[in-house]
Amino acid sequence: MSCAYIFLDESGNFDFSASGSRYFVLTSISMRRPFPVAMPMDAYKHDLLECGLDLEYFHCYRDSKDVRRCVFDLIAKHLDGMSIDFLVAEKATVDPALQEDRRFYPELLSQLLQLVLPMELGADDVEKVVVITDTIPVNKKRKTIERAVRTALRNTLPPGMRYRVLHHQSRSHFGLQVADYCSWAIFRKWQTGERDWYDRIRPAVRRELELFRVKQERRH
Repeated sequence: MSCAYIFLDESGNFDFSASGSRYFVLTSISMRRPFPVAMPMDAYKHDLLECGLDLEYFHCYRDSKDVRRCVFDLIAKHLDGMSIDFLVAEKATVDPALQEDRRFYPELLSQLLQLVLPMELGADDVEKVVVITDTIPVNKKRKTIERAVRTALRNTLPPGMRYRVLHHQSRSHFGLQVADYCSWAIFRKWQTGERDWYDRIRPAVRRELELFRVKQERRH
């Protein structure tokens, strides 16, 4: 069975006050088996263990600069095995009614899946879709997020198309760790203007959508 895998991760926070992040980014990484980047990342992880570094899994924000650079090197070498799509929202432009936890994340998640799924289904051999998210946002509002994912899948997938929605800790799969790295790079580009990391992954970026942009332009 040909299965399309979609790994999801987010960057930024859900704080809409002045102390919160300016932007919120939701990123998807689409891959097929075998995952080309998984074996090199696994080998590098064990190299680090053998050198004495107690590293359970890769996490871009927490990893050292040297580890981060090497992981981005590995991802950059295997971009032909993935597609990167993301939504970015400047939180100051988000309608107050959408700023509630039960609406904001599910709204973006639904829009991202409706953006990604038609492109993944363009391949005639796809028989099943597996969507995997990190467990971190799910712990806060699990039922709402699950409902958003399933609604987007039902509205977008052809009748009878099989799908799974899974919520795993990022340590469980290199696909989630790649999503974490890519989402961090995209967020840095928007939040701080730092493009170096984003430029490493840019060849695999398929779609980039800025939400609520019309409202922002009207304000100016």
